[in-house]
Amino acid sequence: MKVILLERYGFCGGGAVAGLSGTICGRYTASDDPTANPQRVVHGFLDEFIQVMNDKGGLTTAVRYGKTWTHVHDPFVWRDSADYLLDQAAVQVLFHAIVTEVLLDGDRVEGVIANTKQGKVRIDAKVTVDASGDADVCAMAGFPTTSGGKDGTVQNPTMMFRISNVDTREFLRTYGDDSIMSESVMKLIRQLNESKQYKLPRTKVFFFPTPHPNELLCNVTRVIGRDGRELNPLNARDLTEAEIEGRLQVREYERFIKDYMVGCSRAFVNDTGVQVGVRQSRQIEGVTKLLNDDVVAGRKRSDGIARSAWPIEFHSGEKPKLVWLMDDYYEIPYTCFVPRAGEGILAAGRCLSAENEAMASARVTAQCFAYGHAVGHAAALAFKESMAPRAIKGEDIRDLLNLDGAELE
Repeated sequence: MKVILLERYGFCGGGAVAGLSGTICGRYTASDDPTANPQRVVHGFLDEFIQVMNDKGGLTTAVRYGKTWTHVHDPFVWRDSADYLLDQAAVQVLFHAIVTEVLLDGDRVEGVIANTKQGKVRIDAKVTVDASGDADVCAMAGFPTTSGGKDGTVQNPTMMFRISNVDTREFLRTYGDDSIMSESVMKLIRQLNESKQYKLPRTKVFFFPTPHPNELLCNVTRVIGRDGRELNPLNARDLTEAEIEGRLQVREYERFIKDYMVGCSRAFVNDTGVQVGVRQSRQIEGVTKLLNDDVVAGRKRSDGIARSAWPIEFHSGEKPKLVWLMDDYYEIPYTCFVPRAGEGILAAGRCLSAENEAMASARVTAQCFAYGHAVGHAAALAFKESMAPRAIKGEDIRDLLNLDGAELE
């Protein structure tokens, strides 16, 4: 296959690196048993990527996150690992390229136009995969998309950051190994807000030890507009405001962390995301829609091409909402990545077709690895067999994934 990857930044990783989400979430089931060991539910290409990152020293062991676990990664090692794997697969990469136009023959996508430093570049393709996170290609083509809940409101963005010079041993001794801080920390933040000493719009905060000594990854901000409304990352002015407000909040939370969090009196911000972290924006209208009930009920499917046990993690308001699926998982069907209208195109990543709350579970990192693995097979099969992507059976993709060690049997 001749594969071309267009990437807007000078590195791969999307929200995991540019947005500094920093964690590989969704690999394990959840359990109420505090002594339970992590139980993996996602395999396949994720395992390959994790092995490369481990070999390069860029990943923590499993870190507790409430009732489940995650891994914290070094964003540079992620970029380095992606470069290595793409080179091994002989993928042609074009960095600093932004898609500006879709090549259409009727409703068939035949490639894209991308803007680069040398001007416009035409990419002709038998199959196009929209992995933009925002369903940009599908939207440009005029295919149906959705955004947020019934009122169009999406989950709030977060400006992620890392702090260095932390006494992590003292920090963990005081707060425990759970990266979700306890009610006592939430209560302290509420009291400081009420006293007008600080302006901290989110009370439920997450701190993760990273692969580096004396460093924490901070998922603590709640980026909203100055007028208090939820910002829409599809709106240019809102996205700009989110970046500015995000950095202001980082400084305010840094002040709080240094003043009140044990082991952090001499800490300082190491870095923020290259861009604000976006959880939700625009999604495709797919042949199938992942339903909220599918997640809550742990629905299994013969055409499932990925598994998820991640909770419905809905970020809106001062306290993120977590709805856990205990000791179980659900499966996401292939047709959630096939647009309802349009030929020659597939979606991958968090722009899958899903209801609002289901999206809040299905959007995370391990699942996006699984989606890419599956959609890559579908794109190759569509090309080799001269098939429309919508004519491919999810069961056939599932079989191919299992041959790769995805363990979906």
